Amino acid sequence: MGVQSLAVACGALALCLALTTATNPGFVVRITQAGLDYAKQQGITILEKDLAQLKLPDISGKSGKVRYELSRLRIPNFRLPHSRITPISNVGLQVSISNAFVELDGDWRVKYSLIRGHGSFNLRMENVYIEIVLRLGSDTTGQPTISTSDCKAIISNVRVHFSSKFGWLYNLFRKNIESKLQKNMGSKVCDNVAKSVQNELQKHIQTLPVTARIDDKIGIDYSLVAPPRTTAQSLDLDLKGEFYSLGHRSTVSFSPLPLALPSDHDRMVYFGASSYFFNTAGIAYHKAGALVFEITEAMIPKDAGFRLDTSVFSAFIPQLEEMYPNMTMKFRLSAPTAPFLTIGPGGISFQPTVDAQAYAILPNSSLAPLFLLSLTGNVSAVLNVRSGHIVGSLDVGRIRLSLKDSAVGAFQVRMMQSIINYLTSHVLLPHVNARLDEGFPLALPNRIQLSNILVKFHQNFLLLGADVHFQPQG
Repeated sequence: MGVQSLAVACGALALCLALTTATNPGFVVRITQAGLDYAKQQGITILEKDLAQLKLPDISGKSGKVRYELSRLRIPNFRLPHSRITPISNVGLQVSISNAFVELDGDWRVKYSLIRGHGSFNLRMENVYIEIVLRLGSDTTGQPTISTSDCKAIISNVRVHFSSKFGWLYNLFRKNIESKLQKNMGSKVCDNVAKSVQNELQKHIQTLPVTARIDDKIGIDYSLVAPPRTTAQSLDLDLKGEFYSLGHRSTVSFSPLPLALPSDHDRMVYFGASSYFFNTAGIAYHKAGALVFEITEAMIPKDAGFRLDTSVFSAFIPQLEEMYPNMTMKFRLSAPTAPFLTIGPGGISFQPTVDAQAYAILPNSSLAPLFLLSLTGNVSAVLNVRSGHIVGSLDVGRIRLSLKDSAVGAFQVRMMQSIINYLTSHVLLPHVNARLDEGFPLALPNRIQLSNILVKFHQNFLLLGADVHFQPQG
């Protein structure tokens, strides 16, 4: 094999390895141009305040026989009226600011031969153009990063006005003053931009959670699986999007499918939550032993018309009256396997299987196993977003029963269909929906509020759209 052929083969192998090791995201965040424009407005407001607090050094020098000194320089006005933010593919974002205006005040002192003078001055810099390139990336923990990779500030017009009567004297050093201030200001602006990005923007971006703890058992991994991607229309963040058990984290046995968001742009931000994202929730809760629920007599509504005891169930299982007469019962519900859902244009649906173990509570409070039922049924979900959380509720169709085991002999399970339906819809489901109503946190930086929520279902993923509002610190 020739050198050229070997190089081609190695390149093909490297490409194949890259493709096979690529990680599809389980969760995608897309910031549209409208969202970038809003973020730019917030950033420009902060930058204006920071630039107005620039500390400029005193300036002194000599022009011919004239010695001059400018001191106590301050900026009473720094305006950035026109700005634009543009995604740059494979780099990040470019912020362009045009027609910026700077006003500078200070004191002057001059010596020319036997003439000495002093007073105040006012300087105006107009048609200032600032261009900033922000590089986006990620660190080793999957946290997004942002830095200033390039900055230039071009000041086209500088005019200085001295408050004194020696006009001919000022003309001797005016050009020197304007040139030095023009150069110093351009350098200071870019230095301040870099500091603002590091101290304000980077710190705020670092509040985007890499992991979100839901409770004492479950967390969500929101780490980046690749650096942020910029296109001509948007900024995309590909996140792992995986629930995990805090005590029993292990590799998920399947991978997320490719997730391609539609080209919607009516909202500032879109979230794509894949079926992988939701299915890892079921796996995590199952591994954590959290998919267990007990139904006791105290939980039966007063208007149910029956009690949870052997006297009621002996109507279906006559032998209960002899074996465990008039004893309180309880059911222990558990999932033998993690539930697996599907997402399609019609919504979310799944068919979970639940084991229902019935017990008689003996006089000494010990439990006597009675029978084990398998419950299955069609479940649909309604999802929404509230206070930065995905919230939802479930609805269950008719429950199908089958007998898996019995310590009290054979019996017809269909006879207790109405009771099981009641326990499922009036006891189990309200408990599950109460938990779902608390929701699961979205991947959002601090002080970001969502409004104008949009919910759409697509094949294999849920699309959430929203407008954003940044809440400044009070």
